[in-house]
This record gives sequence, C-alpha cells and structure tokens, in this order.
Amino acid sequence: MNLLDRYIGRAIAGSTLIVLLALLALFSFGSFVAELDVVGKGDYTLLHAAQYVLLTLPRLAYQLFPVIALLGSVIGLGILASNNELMVMRAAGVSVLRIAFAVMKVGILWMVLALILGEYVAPPAERYAQSMRSTALVERFAVTSDNGLWARDGQYFIHIREVPSQNQVNGVSIYEFDEARRLRTMTVARSGHYRGDQWLLAEVSRSRIDVNGVSTEHVAQLAWHSLLTPEMIEVVAVKPASLSVQGLINYIRYLKDNGLSTDRYNLALWNKLVLPFTTLVMVFLSIPFIFGPLRSVGVGQRIFVGMLLGIGFYLIDQTFSFVGLVYQFPTALSATLPTLLFLMLALVLMARVR
Repeated sequence: MNLLDRYIGRAIAGSTLIVLLALLALFSFGSFVAELDVVGKGDYTLLHAAQYVLLTLPRLAYQLFPVIALLGSVIGLGILASNNELMVMRAAGVSVLRIAFAVMKVGILWMVLALILGEYVAPPAERYAQSMRSTALVERFAVTSDNGLWARDGQYFIHIREVPSQNQVNGVSIYEFDEARRLRTMTVARSGHYRGDQWLLAEVSRSRIDVNGVSTEHVAQLAWHSLLTPEMIEVVAVKPASLSVQGLINYIRYLKDNGLSTDRYNLALWNKLVLPFTTLVMVFLSIPFIFGPLRSVGVGQRIFVGMLLGIGFYLIDQTFSFVGLVYQFPTALSATLPTLLFLMLALVLMARVR
C-alpha cells in the first residue's frame, strides 16, 4: 500500500503547489499595487516595494495555508475521481478509510510545514520586511523586534515596549547622546498619550549624567516633543501576527507583569497554535466531499465548492475573533471554535460516505 500512498500523496501535493503559487501570485500582485501608493515617499522605491512584497509572502502563505490545503486536496482527489482512478482503487478492494488514511498522511505533512513556516520562516521575514519598509519611508525610524520597537530622533534613541494604538504607547525609554556618543540623559515613562503636537508621558523617571555623577528626578507627567508621530508609529509598530509563538509568550508575560491588556496577543497566540490543526482538518474535510456530494461533478465545480468552504471558514474565523475581543470571550474558545465546527462538519459528512 506504500505505492498507493505515494501516488495519492503526489496527486494532492502537486495540486496544492499549484494552488499555493496561484494564490500567492494573486495576493502578492494586489499587495504590490497597494504599495505603489507609498512609492516615492522618503527613500521608498519600486525595488523596496518588490522586496517588501516578497518578504511578506511567507506570512501570507502561512495565513492561507488551511484554504490552500483544502483546495489542493479537493482538486487533487477530484482529478483522481474524474479519471476514474478512485473508482478503480475501490474496485480493487481499497476502502474509503484506507484512501482517507493516505490523504491524512499528506495532511500531517502540511501541518508540520505550516508549523515550521509560522514559527521559523514568516516571523523573521516579516520583521525584516517591516523594518526595511519603515526605514525607507521615514528615514530616521526603524527597527521592530519581538519586544517592541526602537526608533531614532536625532540624538535620541527611543524604545517602546507596547503600542496599544497610534496615540497610546506603554513602556517608553528615551536615551539622549551627545555628539561624542556619550549617554547624557535617560528618561523612562510608564505610558504616553499623544495630544496636540506632543506626547504626554506619565510616571516619568529622568536621570541626568554629567561629570558630577548621576542625578534622578521623578515627575507625574512630562511633555515630550518628538518627530515620532502616531502615523510613524503605525508604520513601525509590532503586530501580533508578526511574532512567533515564543515571541508572543514572552510579550504576554511582559504585559501581565505590567498590568496591561493581553487579549489581542492571547488571541494571536491561540490562532498560531490552532492553525496547523486547522490545516489538517481542512484536508480531512476534502475527503467526504469527493466521495459524497462532489463525486460526480467536474473539477471546476469542485474548485468552486472548495473556495466557498475556504471563504466561509475565513469569515467565520474572523467573526469569532472580533466578537470574542469585543465581548471578552475566552481567547482559546474564539480561536478554536471555527476549527471545531468544521471538524464536526467533516465527521458528519464522513459518516454518510458509503
């Protein structure tokens, strides 16, 4: 049966690769067109736009992986069904469960690939893409990391741990250097809010360094004028989806230690943990459709049904995420419920296959 497993696996893998390339080409073209709006700002060129789009492809592939796996499996099995190869396998005594087992082997491979892509490939590529883009757009500013963002404003180097919104920052550290690159002042604030044309820092501790030593003062509030505007923060801010699982865990731990909200990052963490299993569920869902309601239709109809299922899952997943954040549902429930619903659908359909 190893020969049969390899044959089915090659059919599904080939169609999945075609779907992957087609969707990435489609979405990357749209992303490139969107980037044309900012070409010419700062030092941002067409080459930067192309590099940015290419570097974000791993993250895009990771996010689309469940849909890609579903479409690839539906098309691959559909081609085998259209060529009557599945019928020959059944006539030779191969059960539906045995064919399903061969398909799920490919699903496990996709699950592992999604895990590697989301944890080790997409996050560093995305961080580099955002850093490159922000540096080219707003020359003085960059660099994002798992633990916040760094920025430069003349002689000042700024570190911000969390950006809840464009106008709100938490965990601000400002380091001022002289022309000889000697540290002169260090300002640490618990939070900052943008009002008018300046930042108002709260719970501030400022240390001055000179030949006489270090002097420190504490103030409840301090006005801070900086070229780091809310619009620029939006460009360079760390996004939850850009972090790896370990990066999210570390960031959530920091937020908890400082009494800050962790809902967005908990949801992003659970989404990352669930997505590989979602990919496996999508592959499993393709099996009953091929042996059930789609067994006698053409490839075009199978692709259409697969796209509807993929779009349906995406809409349900996004809806549960937003609703969960608004109504404070448990993040684990918001992230896992769409996958569980589609797993139940697959099991019900599979039970009806004869």
